[in-house]
Amino acid sequence: MEAEAADGPPGGLEAALSCFSFNQDCTSLAIGTKAGYKLFSLSSVEQLDQVHGSTEIPDVYIVERLFSSSLVVVVSHTKPRQMNVYHFKKGTEICNYSYSSNILSIRLNRQRLLVCLEEAIYIHNIKDMKLLKTILDIPANPTGLCALSINHSNSYVAYPGSLTTGEIVLYDGHSLKTVCTIAAHEGTLAAITFNASGSKLASASEKGTVIRVFSVPDGQKLYEFRRGMKRYVTISSLVFSMDSQFLCASSNTETVHIFKLEHLTNSRPEEPSTWTGYMGKMFMAASNYLPTQVSDMMNQDRAFATGRLNFSGQKNICALSTIQKLPRLLVASSDGHLYIYNLDPQDGGECVLIKTHSLLSSGTTEENKENDLRPSLPQSYAATVARPSTSSASTVPGYSEDGGALRGEVIPEHEFATGPVCLDDENEFPPIILCRGSQKGKAKQS
Repeated sequence: MEAEAADGPPGGLEAALSCFSFNQDCTSLAIGTKAGYKLFSLSSVEQLDQVHGSTEIPDVYIVERLFSSSLVVVVSHTKPRQMNVYHFKKGTEICNYSYSSNILSIRLNRQRLLVCLEEAIYIHNIKDMKLLKTILDIPANPTGLCALSINHSNSYVAYPGSLTTGEIVLYDGHSLKTVCTIAAHEGTLAAITFNASGSKLASASEKGTVIRVFSVPDGQKLYEFRRGMKRYVTISSLVFSMDSQFLCASSNTETVHIFKLEHLTNSRPEEPSTWTGYMGKMFMAASNYLPTQVSDMMNQDRAFATGRLNFSGQKNICALSTIQKLPRLLVASSDGHLYIYNLDPQDGGECVLIKTHSLLSSGTTEENKENDLRPSLPQSYAATVARPSTSSASTVPGYSEDGGALRGEVIPEHEFATGPVCLDDENEFPPIILCRGSQKGKAKQS
């Protein structure tokens, strides 16, 4: 859920928006600029709260935050082969790694961190940043297209398996073995994404007309949606809602499409006894005698809902999130704005734009308020990020969540991998000097 905005809006150093990404559960937005990077909380429609901002690293083109934690990964055009991992609330660098070529994308969950180069993918254990695997036998991937399941209990990885067709390689991030290959499209891939549980994988080709959803790990086709027929488009983002009921696709056009993943049945429900229903049955029957391409088109589902942008041709990313207890469509664009729409989960139709926020203005900063209300903390990383629990539920120390001290929330144990997921500066994490090395031939290769 990341996009690089090559052509930012005018307005000087700060205004040049270079990249943007939603975090894994779409509760936070990160942007990179010529001056540095910013992190925003998406808890309110009316107000966009800036959680953190940094100008220490200029010309940022990748910034990824781990859920709503204090861990953020940054890559700059000044050092495009180096990944920097920060604890932004402590203002410290946890570690950095250098690679053999430019970093194109980064994906992370609470157990794995992926670094994608054009001809290799590096898989790290996020607990201690140990390099577990280097996948080298991949076709050239100039856009860094890859996906990682945010569910750390499976940590599936998906990446293109061909230069000429839409083949997807499904890889197990735990066992570090290839699971299967999926012949998803005839043309080359443009977008791939997992749902929150890692049980479904959606894909789109460079034509951008058809979006398919496959089951994981067996790779069986579950759904097929048609985005359009009149023109080919460039799909810029593809994302499931957290409950996996909807799939959203944005492109270089002015329309964002939302598809509904209905429950699968062995047969289509009976149409009502109306003229429309009768004609629908006739068309379905006739499709059996038509060429395969035509019958496939007739059987593809159309968008359940749409969101209309006031522009086209801008790089953008979309997300489906629940804000203030209501479903929302979010679109972050390279024009420097975040657009928030209401989504009707029952009737669909056209989503209504209800708020536009500027991503390049100073905004409301939450850091000082959080720091004033947060109690004094010990110096060790594990103690810094752990919050005392007021609940009887079993919990473990983890990355501190924004607002956690205010709301008294803790991260449930089931959200973590086995053992505490914390990067302790003194004990669990390797000395910083050992983290600052080149990743050439240091890991098991496939």
